Amino acid sequence: MSKPNDPAYSRVLLKISGEALMGDQGFGLHPPTVAKIAEEVSSVHELGAEVCMVIGGGNIFRGLQGSAQGMERTTADYMGMLATVMNALAMQSALEVLGIHTRVISAIRMDEVAEPYIRRRAVRHLEKKRVCIFAAGTGNPYFTTDTAATLRATEMSCQAIFKGTLVDGVYDKDPAKHSDARRYDKISYDDVLAKNLKVMDASAVALARDNGLPIIVFSLDEPGGFRGIISGEGTYTIVQDRA
Repeated sequence: MSKPNDPAYSRVLLKISGEALMGDQGFGLHPPTVAKIAEEVSSVHELGAEVCMVIGGGNIFRGLQGSAQGMERTTADYMGMLATVMNALAMQSALEVLGIHTRVISAIRMDEVAEPYIRRRAVRHLEKKRVCIFAAGTGNPYFTTDTAATLRATEMSCQAIFKGTLVDGVYDKDPAKHSDARRYDKISYDDVLAKNLKVMDASAVALARDNGLPIIVFSLDEPGGFRGIISGEGTYTIVQDRA
């Protein structure tokens, strides 16, 4: 039986873009911004929730953009995967400053800096209340970190994916450009795909749909927003099957 103070979600995956770590710099890592996100994760960890993360690499290198500029796509994607490892190590450092035991788990072997991905070992880390940061995507080119996040969340038996963005949910059009943009409280996977709402890439949304994994879209810029939703409050959009 749950208690009044129990979190609404006991195991979740937080997906954030690499761009979320660069602050106002336009490129690379902004340590105060990394620390701020780490504090959000720490506040959820303090509630007793088990947390894993996937962080993109677009603040350092994005494979698709490299490919568009003439680089061979597979090579470009592997470079993007390495960028996610750099971001994961930065987040690990920020979390451990706060006293949170953290493991970086890479889909590409680099044993000197990260553990290899072994599902049962990763599950055990979560059970021991360690934060797991899954890096290097799926380890394969042509797959985004959105797809990697959905895959890992499914493998870890997470109750939801939390997608941290610049806005407080999913809108029918860009709220930065349209004052009449409408935010959805709930929306189905199929509607996200049919309306091309860019919550996550299509393969990630389809994988979440096929496994009944809710996607919760919220604002990373709202202090305490992540903790609030875990506690059953806050402003967000939930993507799930139709009621």
